Amino acid sequence: MVRDALATRIEADLLIPGSGKPVRNGCVVFEGSTILYAGPAEGAPRGAPSDTTVGVPVVLPGLWDAHTHFLGVRGFDLQEQVYTVPWVAVARAVEDARRAMESGFTSVRELGGLGVYIARAINEGSIPGPHVYASGGALSQTGGHGDAHAFPIEYVRRQRELFGMPGPCDGVPACIEAVRSVLRLGADVIKVYASGGLLSYHDSPVHQQFSDDELNAMVAEARRADRVVAAHCHGKAGIAAAVRAGVHTIEHGTYLDDEMADSMRERAMMLVPTRMIIAELSSLGPESKLNERVLAKARSVLAQHQRALRLAVRKGVAIALGTDIACSQGKSGMVWGSHGKELRLLVEEGGMTPLQAIEAATANGPRTLGPHAPNSGQLAAGYAADILVVSDDPLREIDVLAQPGKILHVWKDGKRVAGARRD
Repeated sequence: MVRDALATRIEADLLIPGSGKPVRNGCVVFEGSTILYAGPAEGAPRGAPSDTTVGVPVVLPGLWDAHTHFLGVRGFDLQEQVYTVPWVAVARAVEDARRAMESGFTSVRELGGLGVYIARAINEGSIPGPHVYASGGALSQTGGHGDAHAFPIEYVRRQRELFGMPGPCDGVPACIEAVRSVLRLGADVIKVYASGGLLSYHDSPVHQQFSDDELNAMVAEARRADRVVAAHCHGKAGIAAAVRAGVHTIEHGTYLDDEMADSMRERAMMLVPTRMIIAELSSLGPESKLNERVLAKARSVLAQHQRALRLAVRKGVAIALGTDIACSQGKSGMVWGSHGKELRLLVEEGGMTPLQAIEAATANGPRTLGPHAPNSGQLAAGYAADILVVSDDPLREIDVLAQPGKILHVWKDGKRVAGARRD
């Protein structure tokens, strides 16, 4: 077959499709924002004189980070969200979006923050950035992980209202109203805190948050709008409640055990383990100026979280890469643009093969959105032309995907957005 339209041909020594076996001497052909062909070079359609041909070492789909936060803060203290001037936070988040895309992450699921607004600016072409699939806020009970415990509750509510997002909600009617509020903002996914957390001051990560009735109501309301629920869960009580309610993804999953892993696999639920944030928090000391209770909680779950991650891998629970990155450039070592470090942790600490980790960071990313999943994360005909080229084989050294100097080209929707030359 001879093609007449303008297209781009990427001829690669190694093609990693996202799902399936790698292909030596591969080729990707895309036109506009859509991939026309991906596979062995000998099976590719014949080129037209107008085609652009690029020879590369390794090509794979643009990467997905399925757990992020556009908060515009520079440290881990949750209270910083409340006292940071909103317009400064937005300015920082704009830069964060650019950094993510240029690091090879062409899509992010944003689970509480400014994502619904950043997405609008990106989609209209006002600022550069990845595809952003946002929750429009994260739903917490009063005194829960998403509450800012150091401030009066009235102040917390006013701060959330400034961005059109619901504050802490209690009782079935208020929880339903909160889901509808974030849907009104354009949420692609609903985020709930089903257990306590690490960064919040007074709650325990092992305790369930929201009653079963509240969780059931939020999942049902989301389902009526064809949305899925992502549930922050550390303790088994929260995981079990989220599983009973029918959430789609468990975030963190620190106290996941055999029973819960089997239940998740049977229900086709997914785990987004976020090993990076657990490892980073547990390494901090008093110099971080974090509350000592926060530091103690993080250190106490480090080993347990690794055991849970390895269990999920061994049991065959579907896993999507997520980092829980929230910090702009500044005091933290875990900032927007450093997402690729999670792949090494999935391999070295989670027991994944490099190919499994890449699948978690590509093909499995869109699956975290349920019915709202885009055709993305794979090099296959009909999928989005979100494409990453690196200089070395990540199947031999997974850290290649965390090294900016190894990233040669990034295409988003068929437009070159980073690398040696931009369209």
